[in-house]
Amino acid sequence: MSLLKDNPAAIAGRFLAARRSAGALDGYPGELPESLDGAYRIQDEAIADWDRPVVGWKVGRIAAPLSDRFGSDRLAGPIFRQMAAGPGEVPDMPVFADGFAAGEAEFLLRIGKAPPAGKSRFTLDEAAELIGSVHVGIEIASSPLASINAIGPVAVVSDFGNNNGLVVGAEIPDWRSSDFEQWPVTLLIDGVESGNGRASAFPDGAIGSARFLFELMARRGIALSQGQWISSGAVGGVHDARIGQTVEARFGGKLSVRCRLVEARPE
Repeated sequence: MSLLKDNPAAIAGRFLAARRSAGALDGYPGELPESLDGAYRIQDEAIADWDRPVVGWKVGRIAAPLSDRFGSDRLAGPIFRQMAAGPGEVPDMPVFADGFAAGEAEFLLRIGKAPPAGKSRFTLDEAAELIGSVHVGIEIASSPLASINAIGPVAVVSDFGNNNGLVVGAEIPDWRSSDFEQWPVTLLIDGVESGNGRASAFPDGAIGSARFLFELMARRGIALSQGQWISSGAVGGVHDARIGQTVEARFGGKLSVRCRLVEARPE
């Protein structure tokens, strides 16, 4: 067997070296893990070595038939960078020039109360009770591995869930009664519509993503904190974008948020 397959830290180190240098990977740096658990072990090593505060977690969708193969319809990865975007503001968000880059329209759930220690199963109502606020936003999906999404969920999990930041837009007033999961959401790149959808198309919606994360973190032994974000999943799909382009997400004809993609620089 490959040394890299036997050593999650080695695979994590290759991903982190590419991120630190703002470089690229020609392929997955080792043999692919056979399971999501194996990929999460690589992610755990990378989080420990990155040694930066985790400001939140992204949740992504795993569609059939891969959801059947891996026994999960969602995956998760850490978020280390957040940028607030007020009305009219267009923050710059870095992506890897020779890797994968996309902007995704997402509802961002902010944890109001940390999940109780030792609790490993949650109803949707119990998950909702732990959410303090809901905002509109954009997830910046980017990795030094250009083929990360094409390779599949274990590659995505291995490299921070294919995340490189979060753009936090306006808070949704009275989110519990807003029916926000039914809002039509549109993603535009340089003003051209690239995708649209509703959060309700996800199994159990955005709150279902929170429940998934709470249960996953309990199994992984990772404590979640008040104030951390949950990026609940791409509404309207994942669409490639390039450096210099502006990504805009519109939510229910009520709220919008924008950002501009710029080239990531070496540390």
